[in-house]
Amino acid sequence: MSDRRFAIASDHAGVGLKAVLRAALEATGREVIDLGPAGDGPVDYPDYAQALARAIESGRADRGVLICGSGIGMSIAVNRSRAVRGALCRDEEEARLARAHNDANVLALGARRITEDDARRCLQAFLDTEFEGGRHSARVAKLA
Repeated sequence: MSDRRFAIASDHAGVGLKAVLRAALEATGREVIDLGPAGDGPVDYPDYAQALARAIESGRADRGVLICGSGIGMSIAVNRSRAVRGALCRDEEEARLARAHNDANVLALGARRITEDDARRCLQAFLDTEFEGGRHSARVAKLA
Protein backbone atom coordinates (compact mmCIF):
# COMPACT_ATOMS: atom_id res chain seq x y z
CA MET A 1 0.00 0.00 0.00
CA SER A 2 1.31 3.41 -0.89
CA ASP A 3 1.21 5.99 1.84
CA ARG A 4 2.46 9.10 0.07
CA ARG A 5 -0.88 10.95 0.02
CA PHE A 6 -2.56 11.62 3.34
CA ALA A 7 -5.92 13.27 3.87
CA ILE A 8 -6.40 15.00 7.21
CA ALA A 9 -9.53 16.48 8.73
CA SER A 10 -11.01 17.38 12.08
CA ASP A 11 -13.93 18.98 13.76
CA HIS A 12 -13.68 22.25 15.68
CA ALA A 13 -12.11 20.53 18.71
CA GLY A 14 -9.30 19.07 16.62
CA VAL A 15 -8.22 22.06 14.53
CA GLY A 16 -5.11 22.82 16.62
CA LEU A 17 -3.90 19.22 16.71
CA LYS A 18 -4.67 18.88 13.00
CA ALA A 19 -2.23 21.71 12.27
CA VAL A 20 0.47 20.01 14.36
CA LEU A 21 0.00 16.65 12.63
CA ARG A 22 -0.26 18.19 9.19
CA ALA A 23 3.16 19.79 9.73
CA ALA A 24 4.53 16.45 10.96
CA LEU A 25 3.24 14.68 7.84
CA GLU A 26 4.61 17.37 5.54
CA ALA A 27 7.99 17.10 7.25
CA THR A 28 8.14 13.47 6.08
CA GLY A 29 7.69 14.59 2.46
CA ARG A 30 4.16 13.27 2.14
CA GLU A 31 1.48 15.11 0.20
CA VAL A 32 -1.18 16.30 2.66
CA ILE A 33 -4.74 17.04 1.61
CA ASP A 34 -6.31 19.19 4.34
CA LEU A 35 -10.07 18.66 4.19
CA GLY A 36 -10.80 21.22 6.88
CA PRO A 37 -12.14 22.92 8.74
CA ALA A 38 -10.07 26.08 8.53
CA GLY A 39 -11.31 27.61 11.77
CA ASP A 40 -12.52 26.51 15.18
CA GLY A 41 -16.18 27.43 14.73
CA PRO A 42 -18.68 24.63 15.40
CA VAL A 43 -18.92 21.99 12.65
CA ASP A 44 -20.39 18.51 12.37
CA TYR A 45 -17.74 15.80 12.55
CA PRO A 46 -19.57 13.32 10.24
CA ASP A 47 -19.20 15.75 7.33
CA TYR A 48 -15.40 15.73 7.68
CA ALA A 49 -15.16 11.99 8.25
CA GLN A 50 -17.23 11.40 5.12
CA ALA A 51 -15.03 13.77 3.10
CA LEU A 52 -11.96 11.84 4.20
CA ALA A 53 -13.59 8.49 3.41
CA ARG A 54 -14.47 9.77 -0.08
CA ALA A 55 -10.85 10.86 -0.60
CA ILE A 56 -9.69 7.31 0.15
CA GLU A 57 -12.49 5.69 -1.86
CA SER A 58 -11.63 7.76 -4.93
CA GLY A 59 -7.88 7.14 -4.64
CA ARG A 60 -7.17 10.82 -4.00
CA ALA A 61 -5.60 9.80 -0.66
CA ASP A 62 -3.86 6.60 0.42
CA ARG A 63 -4.41 7.02 4.15
CA GLY A 64 -5.89 9.52 6.54
CA VAL A 65 -5.91 11.13 9.96
CA LEU A 66 -9.07 12.31 11.70
CA ILE A 67 -9.30 14.32 14.90
CA CYS A 68 -12.26 15.28 17.06
CA GLY A 69 -12.62 15.90 20.77
CA SER A 70 -12.63 12.25 21.82
CA GLY A 71 -11.84 10.54 18.51
CA ILE A 72 -14.90 8.34 18.98
CA GLY A 73 -17.28 10.20 16.69
CA MET A 74 -14.78 10.40 13.85
CA SER A 75 -13.89 6.71 14.12
CA ILE A 76 -17.56 5.69 14.02
CA ALA A 77 -18.36 7.97 11.11
CA VAL A 78 -15.39 7.06 8.92
CA ASN A 79 -15.86 3.32 9.38
CA ARG A 80 -19.18 3.49 7.52
CA SER A 81 -17.10 3.35 4.33
CA ARG A 82 -16.07 -0.09 3.05
CA ALA A 83 -12.78 1.42 1.84
CA VAL A 84 -11.77 2.48 5.34
CA ARG A 85 -10.38 0.68 8.35
CA GLY A 86 -10.22 3.48 10.89
CA ALA A 87 -8.67 2.97 14.31
CA LEU A 88 -9.05 5.18 17.36
CA CYS A 89 -5.65 5.18 19.06
CA ARG A 90 -4.45 6.72 22.31
CA ASP A 91 -0.85 5.53 22.33
CA GLU A 92 1.96 4.25 20.12
CA GLU A 93 1.22 0.59 20.78
CA GLU A 94 -2.39 0.93 19.67
CA ALA A 95 -1.27 2.75 16.51
CA ARG A 96 1.34 0.07 15.80
CA LEU A 97 -1.18 -2.74 16.31
CA ALA A 98 -3.80 -0.96 14.21
CA ARG A 99 -1.40 -1.08 11.27
CA ALA A 100 0.32 -4.41 11.94
CA HIS A 101 -2.76 -6.49 12.74
CA ASN A 102 -5.69 -4.58 11.23
CA ASP A 103 -4.13 -2.84 8.21
CA ALA A 104 -5.79 0.38 9.38
CA ASN A 105 -5.67 3.13 6.78
CA VAL A 106 -7.14 5.89 8.96
CA LEU A 107 -5.83 7.02 12.34
CA ALA A 108 -8.43 8.65 14.59
CA LEU A 109 -7.33 10.71 17.56
CA GLY A 110 -9.06 12.57 20.38
CA ALA A 111 -7.67 16.08 20.77
CA ARG A 112 -9.09 16.36 24.28
CA ARG A 113 -7.77 12.92 25.30
CA ILE A 114 -4.17 12.95 24.09
CA THR A 115 -1.20 15.29 24.31
CA GLU A 116 0.43 16.72 21.19
CA ASP A 117 3.56 14.68 21.88
CA ASP A 118 1.57 11.46 22.26
CA ALA A 119 -0.36 12.27 19.07
CA ARG A 120 2.91 12.77 17.18
CA ARG A 121 4.16 9.41 18.52
CA CYS A 122 0.93 7.71 17.44
CA LEU A 123 1.27 9.21 13.99
CA GLN A 124 4.89 8.12 13.72
CA ALA A 125 4.02 4.55 14.75
CA PHE A 126 1.17 4.58 12.21
CA LEU A 127 3.60 5.71 9.49
CA ASP A 128 6.42 3.34 10.42
CA THR A 129 4.43 0.13 10.80
CA GLU A 130 3.60 -2.17 7.91
CA PHE A 131 0.71 -4.64 7.85
CA GLU A 132 2.06 -8.03 8.95
CA GLY A 133 -0.29 -10.03 6.75
CA GLY A 134 -0.08 -13.74 7.50
CA ARG A 135 -2.69 -14.87 10.00
CA HIS A 136 -4.13 -11.33 10.03
CA SER A 137 -4.92 -11.28 6.30
CA ALA A 138 -7.94 -13.58 6.51
CA ARG A 139 -9.33 -11.58 9.43
CA VAL A 140 -8.93 -8.27 7.63
CA ALA A 141 -10.50 -9.77 4.50
CA LYS A 142 -13.61 -10.54 6.54
CA LEU A 143 -14.00 -6.82 7.23
CA ALA A 144 -14.54 -6.19 3.52
